[in-house]
Amino acid sequence: MTILVAAVSISLMPAAGGCATDGGRDASDLHPAGPDAAVVIRADRILDGRGAALTGRELVVRDGRIEAIAEAGATQGAVVYRLPGATVLPGLIDTHVHLGWHFDAATGRLSSAASTNTAEDRVLYAAENAWNMLASGVTTVQSLGGPEDVPVRDAIARGSLPGPRILTSIEPITLGSGGPEEIRARVDELAAAGADVIKIFASASIRVGGTPTLSQEQLDAACGRARERGLRAVVHAHGPESARRSALAGCRQIEHGALLDRETLELLAERQLYYDPHTHLIFENYFVNQDRYLGVGNYTEDGFRQMRAAVPVALAAFREALDVEGLDIVFGTDAVAGAHGRNWTELVYRVREGGQDPMEAIVSATSLAAASLELEETVGTLAPGFEADVIAVAGDPTADIGALEHVVLVMRAGVVYRHRPLAGTP
Repeated sequence: MTILVAAVSISLMPAAGGCATDGGRDASDLHPAGPDAAVVIRADRILDGRGAALTGRELVVRDGRIEAIAEAGATQGAVVYRLPGATVLPGLIDTHVHLGWHFDAATGRLSSAASTNTAEDRVLYAAENAWNMLASGVTTVQSLGGPEDVPVRDAIARGSLPGPRILTSIEPITLGSGGPEEIRARVDELAAAGADVIKIFASASIRVGGTPTLSQEQLDAACGRARERGLRAVVHAHGPESARRSALAGCRQIEHGALLDRETLELLAERQLYYDPHTHLIFENYFVNQDRYLGVGNYTEDGFRQMRAAVPVALAAFREALDVEGLDIVFGTDAVAGAHGRNWTELVYRVREGGQDPMEAIVSATSLAAASLELEETVGTLAPGFEADVIAVAGDPTADIGALEHVVLVMRAGVVYRHRPLAGTP
């Protein structure tokens, strides 16, 4: 876990590199600015996260928030990051990760009930995954979820650990949670434990067919009680029936939905649910790391066969969803062990293989994702008053979505955690 040590060291150091600029001081020679000093980011273009692309402007940050989007060169006496050839945009928001999933250091295989990891070990693995995602340009994640999320979430919120903003479900509601009354009580327990969201398994894994597991009454109880506690409810639902029951229960968001048909997608739009499809990274990561998963739980040879068969089906469902009027499709990856820090590949696949417009893909991972988390007044948009969760990438992702791989600056809440000065564009 040396990356964690390195991450902490980086967070305590001033950002290195930079170019001498007019109207400001060279960022390479300065210690971190005080709360009254402005930080300016100058690049070729700014994407505001809502679909607008701005040129000839600079982003002005002060005391952890965006102060202005000003005319380039207008801000005097600031610490300046000059990034010719780059694009500035809001930090990416991944609405579905599993922060604590990891490969055991001793065996190289997926951590499971047979592992000898302590609770402290699991927290450190989660912190390492958090850093890897932040460094790749993901500044907010929703982890669905494990108990190890809580101390990592709280340490990052205090500023004592580098990582993305974390919202967690802590543990899920499943068939084993019991009937409606037991499920309501379980929601109460999770709320009291500090859960930010309620995660519900309404269907089985795609590895065993994705069939429904919870009744309408159970889903009514889970999502209804979550609303009463002021919490969102997001639902693992692969097929039409489990997604339909979730929509009728007033749940907030459908996860996966690899087997959904148009009728069900239109119901989600009608009921104003968010749709969080996972089309690529989850599958690609499993296939690359098959030997590290095989033999754990339902990661069987037949399970991998079913996942391979699901790839074109999930892509077809995503393409169908793009054509459903009023359906809000957000960015989520289901990042598990081996995938943290490669979240951006899901967006690249959605554009190149799924046919999504690049700007729409970026909006799905910024302002729209923020709205799904009820953070639309806080993050996901570059505008005055928003928290300064900002990244810069080499190139123009609206012309080539692959530019998201080339992150040259990461700022979260006004603190720069990564800075790679550009010698030119890739």
